[in-house]
Amino acid sequence: MVCVLVALCVSTAGSPARAAPLRDDPTWSAAPAPPAGTPGPDARSYFYLEGEPGTVLRDSVALTNPGDESRTFRLRGADAYNERGGGFAVREEGRSRGPGKWIATAEDTVEVPPRTRAEVPLSVTLPDSAVPGDHPAALVVDDGERKVGVRMYLRVSGPTLAALSIENVSVEERDDGSAAIGYTLVNRGNTTLRPRLAVDADGLFGSLIRQPARALPVELLPGRSVTRHERWPKPPSVDVAHVRLTVTAEAGARATATTTYPAVPVGWLVGVLLVLAGGAVGWYARRRRAGGRADRTPSPPAPPERHERRPRPQPAAPTTGAAK
Repeated sequence: MVCVLVALCVSTAGSPARAAPLRDDPTWSAAPAPPAGTPGPDARSYFYLEGEPGTVLRDSVALTNPGDESRTFRLRGADAYNERGGGFAVREEGRSRGPGKWIATAEDTVEVPPRTRAEVPLSVTLPDSAVPGDHPAALVVDDGERKVGVRMYLRVSGPTLAALSIENVSVEERDDGSAAIGYTLVNRGNTTLRPRLAVDADGLFGSLIRQPARALPVELLPGRSVTRHERWPKPPSVDVAHVRLTVTAEAGARATATTTYPAVPVGWLVGVLLVLAGGAVGWYARRRRAGGRADRTPSPPAPPERHERRPRPQPAAPTTGAAK
């Protein structure tokens, strides 16, 4: 069942009631329905629902149409994930396999009259097999011209773990003389994290960077990773920098990673390579010349033969004939 709320402005002078626009903004909006007693439809910017496996959680979404024409909206649940750079994104229709399929709305298609806010009930059925922790999703609202994803943070009650790691730290030079420190954050727990990053670098001649921890514009969803770059405006020209990144988040999550950045001017590097190459060529040439001289050196004369002195043969003694 869809509850349609029409904003009316009633004249105390007895003139007929007329519909009053809810906003000056001509576009429509979608947001969690405000709790009773709150002033406007944007009292909540996202859904947060928690329960045990097997339970059904209930809420409502408010669709506001401040324009002069009726609008027809389509509603569906979708899995949420981090894009590579950290942005919050949702699966396309028919591609959700997780919490997006747990979401059901009272109506899949809702027509909202002009200058009207419609509240559409919805339910989230947590499967019996749902594991504890956060299961990010979104309610996607589409009017045929644009889509709006209302974030939905679903938590299944039970043990939670806040854990992350920082990987693939690198430093790359840029054409404008600056450098970029690249890194990848990985959420290895089962809760959504809002990381803070500190950057330090020390060289052979002292400290190079002391950047205190600051909040990153990222909501790191469970099991997801994001790759980011920090700008280093003035890296050293000649040094060996030891760069250290420290990331922290809720519930004591913490990780550290390091890399080494050898800063050598291109001219110096070319000069060193030329000197080394010249030295190698000279050494090789000397070896070749030394080898050629060795081939042309005459062999030393052979030592004279030594003749072995043999004893002279003695003449045989005369033989005498026997007496007859």
